[in-house]
Amino acid sequence: MSRHRHTDLARLLDTGIVGILRGVPAPKTVDVVDALVAGGVDVVEVTADTDGALETISRVSDAFDRSEVLVGAGTVLDAETAGAALRAGAEFVVTPSFDPEVVATCNRYGAVVAPGVMTPTEAVDAYEAGADLLKIFPASTLGPGHVSSLKGPLTHLPLLPTGGVSLDNVGDFIEAGADGVGVGSSLVDSDAVAAGDYEAITERAAAFREAIEDARAE
Repeated sequence: MSRHRHTDLARLLDTGIVGILRGVPAPKTVDVVDALVAGGVDVVEVTADTDGALETISRVSDAFDRSEVLVGAGTVLDAETAGAALRAGAEFVVTPSFDPEVVATCNRYGAVVAPGVMTPTEAVDAYEAGADLLKIFPASTLGPGHVSSLKGPLTHLPLLPTGGVSLDNVGDFIEAGADGVGVGSSLVDSDAVAAGDYEAITERAAAFREAIEDARAE
């Protein structure tokens, strides 16, 4: 279980987007990831509440070299699940809330961890506990203005708004100071997955990457 925590974090921030796979049927997962990579999204997260999540993480990890895809586990609620995901091949862990034991487990195994936070206090507490990234969640409720407000006094904290990020607002989040974004249904469209329209997923991935790069260039 070799880890590359610092290079993985740098890669995630460079890509600027984590593609979230929630409820994608296991047989289609590798094809979906392949489509995302073709569009420039090479960091993906399989949510732990997806049926057979650990097997899916293992499948993606086996199908792609880590130079091609960085695969992680999302919606991780406890340290036991975090450990199981890392053993299955996950390189990073994302949570909807801040659990010190999850952060400690990931630190122990040298894996990137991004706990979910909302307030400045939660953000600082999670970062001091060893978080690498702070998942600002739910982004749909908080909006880009919240990211900007957090970045004002806490410029050193890397923020990853997630939940409700779309092509319409991703540029606003980046311009507000987000270091990256987590994107689920706006990127991995369930209808496209069901229809096997992987080209549509590739096109959406490329559009997100372009929007992020344009906003970073502003």
